[in-house]
Amino acid sequence: MTISVGDAVPAVSIQQATPEGAQGLDTAEFFAGKTVVLFGVPGAFTPTCSAKHLPGFVTQAAALKAKGVDAIACMAVNDPFVMAAWAKDQGITGQVVMIADGSAAFTKALGLELDLTARGLGVRCQRFALIARDGKVAHVAVEAPGGFEVSTAEAILAAL
Repeated sequence: MTISVGDAVPAVSIQQATPEGAQGLDTAEFFAGKTVVLFGVPGAFTPTCSAKHLPGFVTQAAALKAKGVDAIACMAVNDPFVMAAWAKDQGITGQVVMIADGSAAFTKALGLELDLTARGLGVRCQRFALIARDGKVAHVAVEAPGGFEVSTAEAILAAL
């Protein structure tokens, strides 16, 4: 079942990609006591994700924070080393927390998995964005297959 407004963000242990390497990340701790925008992408280095989705949140980071967002996080079903390389490639310097959900545990807990096994890509994350306040979902937007409208940084700014 897909996560909905009012649901608690699932508590899962995953990893955060940092310039110093992989660090453990407990989602319950990460989301507690703050407003977080989390957006998920099917994969690092993929065309729409690299050309539009991640750059949009980097560009709008200051505007999001001006509206009370404490943290912006990008999640993909990739390992932390790929996420760190993608952050470096995209010039991320702290605007966005890069979350590696290598085994899709968090993605599955959110109910947002996308099975692309037939295309040789395995289980991935649907393209989505959500706003969580103190660990509870306040807004969630999941894209239709191939879509890129409701999960953009601009759409999330409008939802705040």
